[in-house]
Amino acid sequence: MEHTSERKNPRRQKALVTGASAGIGAAFASRLAREGYDLVLVARDEKRLQMRAKELRGEYGVGVEVLPADLTDTDQCARVERAAAAGLDLLVNNAGFGTFGSFWKLPLDREEEEIRLNVLALVRLTHAALRKMVERGHGAIINVSSLASFQPMPFNATYGATKAYVTSFTEALAEELRGTGVTVQALCPGFTRTEFQQRAGLRVSGVPAFMWMTAEEVVDASLAALQKGQVVVVPGAPYKALALLSGIAPRQVLRRIGGMIGRSQFAR
Repeated sequence: MEHTSERKNPRRQKALVTGASAGIGAAFASRLAREGYDLVLVARDEKRLQMRAKELRGEYGVGVEVLPADLTDTDQCARVERAAAAGLDLLVNNAGFGTFGSFWKLPLDREEEEIRLNVLALVRLTHAALRKMVERGHGAIINVSSLASFQPMPFNATYGATKAYVTSFTEALAEELRGTGVTVQALCPGFTRTEFQQRAGLRVSGVPAFMWMTAEEVVDASLAALQKGQVVVVPGAPYKALALLSGIAPRQVLRRIGGMIGRSQFAR
């Protein structure tokens, strides 16, 4: 992602990572710090962010700004938008959560909050970062989506729909940005060992070991693909096969399969 103009006037690159206190976001922060990026770390838990920032500064000698924020809150999200608009080389929109169960039984306020975080905050931060990136002719945005974006997700309906939005939105932006020097990526992982499952109350004991990836493996796949300009990235061979199947199987079949899995795993 380095450009000739920047080699002539060396400066440390800067990345902003949301959901940076744990999981894929924390793995992105570690990997980017190792590569010499200064960082802006965003999450709700300020204590965890401060601990992580101290570790990264000590281990890699990079600048790390902590920006605690609940991105579902308009005012707090606006503070992060200002940081994104100040000039970044890389924005990682990772913050998000899922809800599981029969949609009509789930608290509506929580469903709305999920949409605000997974979709609206991502859109706002992307918009904030892009103008400066396009003006400079340099920059990248990674929007963390999900394998769930490729098919309907019964009993996981809102989460799947938000991730379908993220993938479609990112693909459309990639075409709009063609020739600008700015790249975007939709990162679509499958089962990844993070706190996501525990927070969502998922029963995942039946998922085979070979289907799990670490957050570090997901990040490695993402950044390697970003260097190649790959727009939609599905880490892991099993998930690449599932994504391909989702693209060719009839939608009715995908809905039925999703419903069967959902009833066994999530129905309540």
